[in-house]
Amino acid sequence: MILSNVEILRAIKSGRLEIGDLTGNEDPSKPPFNTTSIDLHLGDSVGVPKAVLATIDFSNPGSIKEFLGANSDWHDLIKENGYKLLPQTFVLASTRERVHLPIIKGKPALSARIEGRSSIARCGILIHFTAPTIHPRFRGPLTLEIINLGRTPLQLFSGFDICQLIIEQVHGKVVPTANQFIDQVKPSGQ
Repeated sequence: MILSNVEILRAIKSGRLEIGDLTGNEDPSKPPFNTTSIDLHLGDSVGVPKAVLATIDFSNPGSIKEFLGANSDWHDLIKENGYKLLPQTFVLASTRERVHLPIIKGKPALSARIEGRSSIARCGILIHFTAPTIHPRFRGPLTLEIINLGRTPLQLFSGFDICQLIIEQVHGKVVPTANQFIDQVKPSGQ
């Protein structure tokens, strides 16, 4: 079941959901709310993975974090007045907002999905093109995998309405599992 804007606010107010600095007292008819989602904003940096002659060993669980941490150039969107995302360029970024989906005994758990925004997609930008699910218990900023499939460079800047979050109620009891991305600060897993 997808939560409406009113139910998202109730979930925030009751402590079942945390999104940035929202308190649950906001007006659901105004931004950042849509009828069944909430807009999230681009954080303060983007990481551009370098083209290197290396192999990521998927049999080693830490290899992706290590590879991205060592082989990405990070750009500060505030100091550099944004980042020009060229056609066919892939970057990693995070949302400005931290999201927390706590598991609370006696209350239905929540999960979420990151989705792109149609206005951005019409420019050829994919915001999150794999694994959009945010599992119960997750806590931290959300990682975005962004690629420009269009023909025009686009300027990314900190605070831009980059994606939307759809909140869903999970049916049944949730048993917590390991999550390697809880409390990560950067998309590289750091």
